[in-house]
Amino acid sequence: MKLSLLTFAILGIFSCKSSNNMLPDDSDKPMTENPTDNSDRLSYLALGDSYTIGEGVSDAGRYPSQLIAKLNSDTDKEWAAPKVIARTGWTVDELEKGITAENIEGNTYDLVTLSIGVNNQYRGLPIEKFAEEFEVMLLKAISFAAVNEKHVVVLSIPDWGVTPFAAKSGRDQSKIAQEIDAYNSIKAEICEKNGVTYIDITEQYRALGRQEEMLAADGLHPSAKMYSLWTEKLVEHIVSIY
Repeated sequence: MKLSLLTFAILGIFSCKSSNNMLPDDSDKPMTENPTDNSDRLSYLALGDSYTIGEGVSDAGRYPSQLIAKLNSDTDKEWAAPKVIARTGWTVDELEKGITAENIEGNTYDLVTLSIGVNNQYRGLPIEKFAEEFEVMLLKAISFAAVNEKHVVVLSIPDWGVTPFAAKSGRDQSKIAQEIDAYNSIKAEICEKNGVTYIDITEQYRALGRQEEMLAADGLHPSAKMYSLWTEKLVEHIVSIY
């Protein structure tokens, strides 16, 4: 890929909480964790941004919560509540700082998911820098999976350009799509290089992301119903390794 061919314009400012975050940011709350979970249960670390924290949906509707509920109901494995490190608006470097603040260095998990990059694209940050930061973050995710790359899953970046929010903003939706594709190509490449599973949710999002039932009330972030489709893809992979 010739990254030099891509020129990224600085995207507009829309967030009511931070001028650099995707809008809106009204339900950025930590997911419920159970401190009494039996240590015999398998553990799960979810790293990301608004798509992981589930902006605009309840705790039960977010894909990390749906994933654990589905694994516990449909398989013979027992999983503890997810450990989630994610916040609406986070870029890769901000996720890095968030991980540091959680003081979990040295901890290992049976599953690690990583969904990051949309805010790098949204802010018009250099894609070359994203490539460098994403690989560092992926290696960190692998270390949290006890250096077992098979237990790490990366989700592609959804194309938010298809949403009603993007349409109303007057942004160039084809340009957003082009940029999302470039970011996802980098993610897929780096995942392949490091032996990590990469799950494409972008095309499905493009097909369904205009539908009201697939979106939260903000017309931008996914609804619990959309997250359930991501959950299905994750479960399909996880049952193949556990």
